Amino acid sequence: MENKQLTLQLKNLFKTYSNGVKAMDDINLDIHSGMFGLLGPNGAGKSSLMRTIATLQEPDTGSIVFNGIDVLKNPVELRKKLGYLPQEFGVYPRINAYDLLDHLSILKGITKKKERKELVEALLNRVNLYKFRKKNVNKFSGGMKQRVGIAQALIGDPELIIVDEPTAGLDPGERNRFYNLLADISEDKIVILSTHIVADVVELCQDFVIMNEGKVVYKGRPSEAIADLNNKIWSKKIGKDEVAQYEAEYNVLSKKMIGGQPVISILSEENPQNGFYAQEPSLEEVFFNYIKK
Repeated sequence: MENKQLTLQLKNLFKTYSNGVKAMDDINLDIHSGMFGLLGPNGAGKSSLMRTIATLQEPDTGSIVFNGIDVLKNPVELRKKLGYLPQEFGVYPRINAYDLLDHLSILKGITKKKERKELVEALLNRVNLYKFRKKNVNKFSGGMKQRVGIAQALIGDPELIIVDEPTAGLDPGERNRFYNLLADISEDKIVILSTHIVADVVELCQDFVIMNEGKVVYKGRPSEAIADLNNKIWSKKIGKDEVAQYEAEYNVLSKKMIGGQPVISILSEENPQNGFYAQEPSLEEVFFNYIKK
């Protein structure tokens, strides 16, 4: 059976806070079933956009429509279909994973004990935590806590799931397990992944946007964004005292330390010579390119 195609439409969203910060500056997006990446530096407006979609705050102007639901007029209807994993998923002290999910299921309106038991056990199995169900959640590793966070976001079988910086602080093994879990749940839902970690978007998202200073500065597919920079990225190892000089002379997108020495990557339509070598572009260069613009 073919999965139903879901659509989230954001039109002309503006939000300016009382301190004058423009958190959303004319945001227009059509988001469909699957994993959608929201990439940007801290302060770009990602959290403001997610809070607005999640009905935790209202925009100054604009509209949000999810599968025919006018979200700003009917926030309660949207909340029935929403799962949310904030960046800081707090847990009650001294409560085990089973009891936590059972309690949250009650708060989400699942009152029948047998139905809750089946749901909680199914969720614990899905996030591979069933054998740890009686362990206190505050003793879990970062990755295990995030899996509990995803489990609670899945209560009620939501069609729209928002996850905020879900892999920050996870070790590489936990991050890979979390990638697989997110990819699995996004097959018949819209999952919005907000992150400043470029690798998250490359690994998971079919479509993404880059936000900066409240604006969408790029939208498209990661593969297309990278292809646009083919034969335009050049790298060179330089001395620590040469960084400022090269930044003044070239369009430096990124610099990193390799073996204790700076390696810069620049954007140039032609080979700049002067010891530079061709570099395969990555989404990191795309990100810095649009942030600099």
